[in-house]
Amino acid sequence: QVQLVESGGGLVQAGGSLRLSCAASGRPFSNYVLGWFRQPPGKEREFVATITRSGYVTHYADSVKGRFTISRDNAKSTVYLQMNTLEPEDTAVYYCAAESSTPITQDPNEYDYWGQGIQVTVSS
Repeated sequence: QVQLVESGGGLVQAGGSLRLSCAASGRPFSNYVLGWFRQPPGKEREFVATITRSGYVTHYADSVKGRFTISRDNAKSTVYLQMNTLEPEDTAVYYCAAESSTPITQDPNEYDYWGQGIQVTVSS
């Protein structure tokens, strides 16, 4: 079992920045591919970013590429999502997730463990 807890969300004006953190406990953190997903109001959950176990490879949704950066600190068992130049369309509940079955994946069905989610609201 892996427990994931997100922090760092909140309300920010358009053009601003936030950094989300997701702290993990349980099994060795470095065993897991980590991802960030989000669910905008009234919409389905969507992929945001993912990072390999080593942290050397990352993938991003086109909508956040160039604005968001995913990173991880295996020593601290934490994954981060730096979000810059935020837009109202980024308003959503953000979730971190972990999986151990693939090298890297954007498919939420591959992820075994999920955090409880954290609200990010971007005002115009």
